[in-house]
Amino acid sequence: MPKSAIIPAGSGVPLAPFVPGTLADGVVYVSGTLPFDKDNNVVHPGDAAAQTRHVLETIKSVIETAGGTMDDVTMNSIFITDWVNYAAVNQVYAEYFPGEKPARFCIQCGLVKPGALIEIATIAHIGK
Repeated sequence: MPKSAIIPAGSGVPLAPFVPGTLADGVVYVSGTLPFDKDNNVVHPGDAAAQTRHVLETIKSVIETAGGTMDDVTMNSIFITDWVNYAAVNQVYAEYFPGEKPARFCIQCGLVKPGALIEIATIAHIGK
């Protein structure tokens, strides 16, 4: 099965060996996305809502680069560092998925860089 790397214009160099997204057979797999600028610095320190918005905008750019929209998202895996941020994350999340919601899960865990409060990995079915 052929696959293609999806790298939106302006993407920074990842911290590890991965690409922002991969398109295979009409499905976009978006790598775990953290609230990083193109130099891998954490943006909006201490602000879970702003970090969530940044992460979802980054995910949106990957999906759009592949030819899809946020309406094509079928699954989100959400990782947060503290349940205290859950409400703020959900408030912003609801703005990006106002209609039919994708499946998802959310767990509390440590993240790769101090200051990052959220990470989201996404699957979107954009067709062939």
